[in-house]
Amino acid sequence: MSRYILIALLFISSTVKAQLSKENITALQSRQDSLSYYSHEMIFDSIAENRFHYDSVFIRNFVQALRTPYSFEYSFDSILTVSKLYAPDSTFRIFTWQLQRDESYYRQEGAIQMKTKDGSLKLFPLFDVSDYTSTPTDSVRTSKNWIGALYYNIVLKEFKGKKYYTLFGYDDNDLSSTRKWLEVLTFNANGEPVFGGNYFSYKDDELKAPQPVSRFLLEYQKDARARMVYDPEMDMIVFDHLISESNEPQKKYTLIPDGDYEGFKWENGKWVHVDKLFNQSLQDGQAPRPQPLYDNNGNPIKKDDN
Repeated sequence: MSRYILIALLFISSTVKAQLSKENITALQSRQDSLSYYSHEMIFDSIAENRFHYDSVFIRNFVQALRTPYSFEYSFDSILTVSKLYAPDSTFRIFTWQLQRDESYYRQEGAIQMKTKDGSLKLFPLFDVSDYTSTPTDSVRTSKNWIGALYYNIVLKEFKGKKYYTLFGYDDNDLSSTRKWLEVLTFNANGEPVFGGNYFSYKDDELKAPQPVSRFLLEYQKDARARMVYDPEMDMIVFDHLISESNEPQKKYTLIPDGDYEGFKWENGKWVHVDKLFNQSLQDGQAPRPQPLYDNNGNPIKKDDN
């Protein structure tokens, strides 16, 4: 590395760090202590009414914390029950979490924080309307009528100079089935988030939502643990092929992985379906998968933020 490049990188690094002042870091650290408590209780308190109460308290206090100048640079790494994902190009980050009433009802909440030059807050709250749509795969949506998910990865692709952010989402859904989502996020001319579009190409079959779709859904039996991840070496999305254990594929709660894998490959601005990825089935645990948010005992797993 040349001397001039090294100096430039050091200058950029020191400039970024200087934007978030020591006073603001101290203030955010103080707020984070309370936020960590509220965020823990909104997930793990044994009484549903209390969980919803702590959720409201968390949201109010979290927004106040985000109003701190240049809060975009602060990782909030002790808030363990909230997914915090930076876009690969660091133009925004997205927060999501899941609120449970009982074993049959889950709701997702979240917000997108945009990076701004002056450090001011530009925030798009996400409002989950999954309960009010019978076909959540069929329409392009905004932050105001979002199909809720707990996001665990973002993959950035480009086509003809435009950026496409593919979100990988998890939803406990209900008592009998779990859902995983692939959602392409873009931003319109006004800089507002747009969720979904004609980005998934596959032949109709009895397991997938009929085309056209605005987002891709993988729904399966509650404890089946189907995978849906991005493999950077293959540069593909990889997910489990499902079969019905009772030969009733229309009943999503009967679907389980059979050891084969399907995928999507980014081609000309779309995720194009690949029917079968491997000549032989992988054994359980061999396919790549994201780091889980919780361990087997239901405790949050701390991981490094971007």
